[in-house]
Amino acid sequence: MMPLYLLGALAMSLCIAGLIEFQLHNRSLSSIPLRIHVNGTRGKSSVTRLVAAGLREGGLKTFAKTTGTAPRVIDPEGKDRIIHRLRLPSIGEQVRLLRYFASEKPDAVVIECMAVQPQYQWIAEHQMIKSHIGVITNVRPDHLEEMGPTEEDVAYSLCNTIPNEALLITAEDQKPDILKAVAKQNNSQVVCSDPTSVSQKEIDLFTYIEHRSNVAIAIDVCEKAGIDRQTALNGMHKVKPDVGALVVWDLMIKESTYKFVNGMAANDPVSTLGIWNSINDRYGLGKKTCIFFNSREDRPGRTAQMIELTLSKIKPNFFIIRGDKVLKIINDLVYLSPLTIIKTFDLNKKLTKATELLESLPNETLIYAIGNQVGAGQEILEKISKLKING
Repeated sequence: MMPLYLLGALAMSLCIAGLIEFQLHNRSLSSIPLRIHVNGTRGKSSVTRLVAAGLREGGLKTFAKTTGTAPRVIDPEGKDRIIHRLRLPSIGEQVRLLRYFASEKPDAVVIECMAVQPQYQWIAEHQMIKSHIGVITNVRPDHLEEMGPTEEDVAYSLCNTIPNEALLITAEDQKPDILKAVAKQNNSQVVCSDPTSVSQKEIDLFTYIEHRSNVAIAIDVCEKAGIDRQTALNGMHKVKPDVGALVVWDLMIKESTYKFVNGMAANDPVSTLGIWNSINDRYGLGKKTCIFFNSREDRPGRTAQMIELTLSKIKPNFFIIRGDKVLKIINDLVYLSPLTIIKTFDLNKKLTKATELLESLPNETLIYAIGNQVGAGQEILEKISKLKING
């Protein structure tokens, strides 16, 4: 058994080490004049990139860090640097990166929240980042296991990153009163971004499909940082999209051509349906439609939700499902869209099965990919991308 004096010395050493770490971290924060913390259910990575691009265009030396489908550091020249992790993701990563950013003497840092558990979201903001501008993109029913079970619970969880005595910018339209109430408690002002303020012409200048709400938030953040709207937009239109961004590919398989839209990053029902309505209005007129759903074995509840959404709201001509144990769900819900042709393949089947099933679709079908993008989903997209005819 360790003597008490050694235990006391060890405890004292840990306390001193913790105090030194605390002081070093605060010194790092004081070296970053503008800190922006981006949270929300959907659009975090895109907003982080958009804000950083707008600030760069305005002459601010800006670092950014995204945490989405493929975590990246974006340097002041707008170049992506891959984050190679030797262990599972941890919010401690933010502290190390902030220290690095501070050493480069930036004007601004835009950092995406990587915490999911409510208590870690609070730590990320109030102990690690202490932002001048907090962003909550929106509140949607996702990560209900960690933040739920209700959408109100998700809203309150996300509110853990509302800064103290600072500014919150949000485009949330479902639970805005919750966000405003918590911001008031934190003595922070609230700016509600208006997606309708972004014109179709401004949207059309993006090289990928960007959401008006994301652009509206980014413009508001940049304006609060002293960058005028047009300058900020000029930078945003140059942005390299996130891996999970909504992209449209023209595919050619044998003699047939298809319009393929990757919406896998939006893996909650509300966002998925919203994107579908937008792309169907834009590309689906007079065309056959197909939903390609890549499910996750560890999320049977989400699988059932997405199948029900597809059959009850979207009602495509074709429905391709990659997943196990889905036949009972399909049989229970097929009455919602009896004319939809449904094809399935198991998770253990070769991923080339996906392209084989796409080959069977009629010429000029609009294909919308939904579900999970991480892991096999990314591999499927890489295989499909080789069929692109638009670069």
